[in-house]
Amino acid sequence: MEKTERAVRRVRHELKFRLLRVRAVRKVTPRLLRVTLEGGDLAGFSSAAHDDHVKLFFPAPGQERPVVPTPGPNGMVFPEDQPRPPARDYTPRRYDAEAGELDIEFALHGDGPAAEWAARAEAGQYLGVGGPRGSFVMEGDFDGYLLVGDETALPAIARRLEELPASARAVVVAEVADAAEEQSFDTRADVEVRWVHRDGVEPGRPELLAQAVAELGKPQGDWYAWVAAESGVAKRVRQVLVENWQLPKEWIKAAGYWKLGAAATHDKHED
Repeated sequence: MEKTERAVRRVRHELKFRLLRVRAVRKVTPRLLRVTLEGGDLAGFSSAAHDDHVKLFFPAPGQERPVVPTPGPNGMVFPEDQPRPPARDYTPRRYDAEAGELDIEFALHGDGPAAEWAARAEAGQYLGVGGPRGSFVMEGDFDGYLLVGDETALPAIARRLEELPASARAVVVAEVADAAEEQSFDTRADVEVRWVHRDGVEPGRPELLAQAVAELGKPQGDWYAWVAAESGVAKRVRQVLVENWQLPKEWIKAAGYWKLGAAATHDKHED
């Protein structure tokens, strides 16, 4: 069977904002929390790619429900008589249309409105969800897939592994705080996972992930690489892949899911 030509296809979704309620909360690992959301507003939700992003809107102190914007000609429109809610971008970990459930996973690092809300989350609480506005879908098969990231990337990595067919091969390099943060992935694919433990080293240092990737020998065939971590770390890993693996740059997608010293950032690294 002839392989489909490799290309990235943009899928656009109707911009919609939803007010959802927490159905369940459970720990995936000691520092990774899965929150299951439900509500009639979930009807029509669509997420076509493992690294899609939704914008979460959190209740302000003293609020039961967050202020949720409405779509406008230039994006989000908020009520003028209320302050804008804290908002952060997250990966839709799982959507089950039949069950009416949307899962979001939170790294419990203790800082910021998202982690603080998640640490106290319980059934019955409310959360606002916007998007995703679009998906970038990779079409065509590769001989293998390299997935690299820290805790913030694990929901997207786990989702990607679940979606890969049995014929696929993947290598995962994942940086976490310690051995307790390792998790099992459900997948039909042939997957090798390499865990990198910080063991007390502050997150956001590029040496650990970059070195772990540099130590990998490039397997035979054509590979696609996906990288998400602290912005400087993702940029360094991308450089290693260009220089050591000599991957075509269009076959590398690298993003900064967060940035040291900054809040609510999402950087793309490409040239």
